[in-house]
Amino acid sequence: MLAMMTDDLTLDQTTELAEIFGLLADPTRLSIVTACMDQERAAGDIADTLGLSASLTSHHLRLLRSARILKSERRGKQVFYTMADACVHNVLNIMIEHFFTHVHSDPDDTE
Repeated sequence: MLAMMTDDLTLDQTTELAEIFGLLADPTRLSIVTACMDQERAAGDIADTLGLSASLTSHHLRLLRSARILKSERRGKQVFYTMADACVHNVLNIMIEHFFTHVHSDPDDTE
């Protein structure tokens, strides 16, 4: 079934998918997303934790929200962010697991 889905991607869909991966290729945006993977985070908390200015954090959050990677909820004066889609969450978990399993494993270990 997956092969059929990838064979049926239009150029526009491929472009949109590449844009999503491009957003996640930025280390700052990836850090923001991973900070929101397993818990809801306030925008100010994200900025403080990552050592970013409020305006830079806001800029990245706006891009991630518009790509539907993160979703937001305003409560009073604070805006809280969390993952918008379980599928993106799962893909990132798989990639993180892959990274630590294969990249940080012993190069002489042939699994």
